[in-house]
Amino acid sequence: MPLPNGMPGTLVRHADMESAFVGPRHVDVWLPPGYADRPGQRYPVLYMHDGQNLFDGSRSYSGVDWGVAGAMVRVARERDFPGAIVVGMWNRPRRWAEYMPARPLYAPGAAELRAHLEQEMGGPVESDAYLRFVVDELKPLIDATYRTLPGREHTVVMGSSMGGLISLYALTEHPDVFGGAGCLSTHWPAGGDPLVDALGAALPPPGDHRIYFDFGTAGLDAGYEPFQRRMDDHMRAAGYREGEDWQTLRFPGADHNEAAWRARLHLPLAFLLGA
Repeated sequence: MPLPNGMPGTLVRHADMESAFVGPRHVDVWLPPGYADRPGQRYPVLYMHDGQNLFDGSRSYSGVDWGVAGAMVRVARERDFPGAIVVGMWNRPRRWAEYMPARPLYAPGAAELRAHLEQEMGGPVESDAYLRFVVDELKPLIDATYRTLPGREHTVVMGSSMGGLISLYALTEHPDVFGGAGCLSTHWPAGGDPLVDALGAALPPPGDHRIYFDFGTAGLDAGYEPFQRRMDDHMRAAGYREGEDWQTLRFPGADHNEAAWRARLHLPLAFLLGA
């Protein structure tokens, strides 16, 4: 189906996709302009969380979508590459449970935090099950259905807020699958310093992965900088080189919403896909 408002490319909906691990959800797949006319061209793939916020403002939380199609076309033109296929996984009512990294909550000393979060969520953390859906069910379907470049170096995962957390967790848990992670306005306060330290300790060795972080200074983002700087220290300690295979950007005045992420989406796309 064509994109809303005549935006470029083609949007294909896989409605109510079933899973053995998590509840069903829509998955939207965006194909770059020219996909049908280039039968020999294969494309990198960007997996994005909160799929209902990516392409159509009428379905977005805030009435503003991420403008993914326009941003991808812009970066493809500026960096002279064909663009990437974008796979948008819609969230479900238990979004927090699916996006909260699980392994750090089962580390020694984390039982109290886990119990608190599970009480707030109304049940257990489901991020490992969600990632099994993405890695074991969805990715094989995408690679079998579309002309993808299936290797790690061409597979990126991205999200904002809790979606930033699950994107980094996806890379640390499945470093053989994902070569890059884009973490916009990462909601570090969900687990505080212990979560930051656990994910920092789980980073894959540098050299085969690229990681992008950013944050604003207004709204929820106003409290993120100390946590992000702590993660930056972990990145340096792990051997990542800022500007080379890792980037952290600060956006003064930027709030915690789709309009803010839309305004800067071209930057992580260029860093992770258009290098």
